[in-house]
Amino acid sequence: MKMTAKVMILLISAVFALSVNAKVSISFSQSATLEAKTGVVFVDDTASLSGEAANIDSKSEGRLSQLIALNDFTGDFGKTLHVQLIAGFDNLLLVGVNTDEALSAAKLQNLGGIIASALDSSKTDTAATIYVPNIDADGTLVSAHIAYGFDLKHYNFNRYKADKKDVTATLQFVSADASDSRSLYEGDLQYLADGVHLTRDLASEPGKSIYPQAFVERVRPLFKGVKNIDIDVLDVRDMQKNNMGALLGVGQGSIHDPRMLVISYSGANKGDAPIVLAGKGITFDTGGISLKGNNGMWAMKSDLAGAAAVAGTLYAIAKRGENVNVVGVMPLAENMPAEDAIRPGDVLNTMQGTSIEIISTDAEGRLILADAVYYAQETFNPKLLLNIATLTGSAGRALSDEYAAVITRDFSLSEQMMQIGEQSGELVWPLPLHPNHFEQIESDIADIKNSGAGNPGASIGAAVVGTFVKDDLPWVHLDIAGVDWLSADIDVAPKGSQGWGVRFMDQLVRSQIASEK
Repeated sequence: MKMTAKVMILLISAVFALSVNAKVSISFSQSATLEAKTGVVFVDDTASLSGEAANIDSKSEGRLSQLIALNDFTGDFGKTLHVQLIAGFDNLLLVGVNTDEALSAAKLQNLGGIIASALDSSKTDTAATIYVPNIDADGTLVSAHIAYGFDLKHYNFNRYKADKKDVTATLQFVSADASDSRSLYEGDLQYLADGVHLTRDLASEPGKSIYPQAFVERVRPLFKGVKNIDIDVLDVRDMQKNNMGALLGVGQGSIHDPRMLVISYSGANKGDAPIVLAGKGITFDTGGISLKGNNGMWAMKSDLAGAAAVAGTLYAIAKRGENVNVVGVMPLAENMPAEDAIRPGDVLNTMQGTSIEIISTDAEGRLILADAVYYAQETFNPKLLLNIATLTGSAGRALSDEYAAVITRDFSLSEQMMQIGEQSGELVWPLPLHPNHFEQIESDIADIKNSGAGNPGASIGAAVVGTFVKDDLPWVHLDIAGVDWLSADIDVAPKGSQGWGVRFMDQLVRSQIASEK
């Protein structure tokens, strides 16, 4: 039976409606009102307890101090200790905050994630009162950022498990900054966590479930009713009119037609130039005719992580009503081997007019970005263009999973991106872009070639995309191939997709706004 587009959309929506993820309910108060049997307190100096830890020690006639000594708990930053049946708590979690470093927002978020992990909150129902002391954090609202970090870690993609269940964490943060923290979390950081979770969802879904149109139908309803949003979806006919031969070429081997999802958020004046975020959205990457080996190919369901992060970032910015204009451009295609797939040696014509010789069909992300970034410049005339992609294994080999690669034409811009990475908790490190990299992609039969230019793979990939970016436009290229998928937990993310890029791009937008005031 041939399904209509409407029926297919309904089926897609039904699949996602069945999702059961960990849920969190967070409140803030200056005094404890939640009747929870689990408490969380922070310990800096184990020799001289303070705050709620000191109160509990007093109520228990020094038993807490005895348990700390018995378990050799040092109170070092991020260390935890569970003790039971003390001062009315069935379970008391001690969290160390002793450190010589300033407690930045990112470190506070790590603390929140550490608490979520220690309470195993994404797997079992949790109700806890968290007593937040007056920590010196340079004016940062401590409770809000710990809550945000908890929310980031409190995630479980279990849609396809037979024994999935609805798991809920109910938390009350007790602190002097409760009112301000509530405003910051509920009006801002909660949406940012939701954006990260959206990104993880999209990158975790099997390729069977997320293909270009399915990506669109998953994302578009989330913006329904959100102010200052305009959504446009380019289909094959639109791409043909715009001569987007690179994007069309990558997608032509799949039964699923390519799409380009464009989300425009206009939170500032109508005439203000926007920031454009362009994300690679290969919904599954077999490598095409240049077929990948089977080892690890399953992970290519997350080759849409760049586009997913752009969607998550736009969601966070729009939901909090940021005073800025931002456009998200998400080229979407499935790279499959088929009788009509592009071949090595083929030549594709782009919207810019530059022709590209295909050396490897597995160097496809730069192809779809070529048409996307040019379209973005011609349509929106941005003041800053950032593209983000799981582009090259070279980036991961160079920087492992500690840093994403950042490449710019101007090293001072790379230095700014490093600062943004520190602020956001998503670190980047510069790789070079030399004139020789552009010479290496010159083709004998076309204007440029898409691969096969030697060892500096991350820089070569950036040079291909950079060919389609105006020389005078501030441009940031992020290669997240080494950081988007985790083989083990980190403080703010479980293993699997960590939704990398949402926090970074959100901080970039905040920094741009601050610099223009």
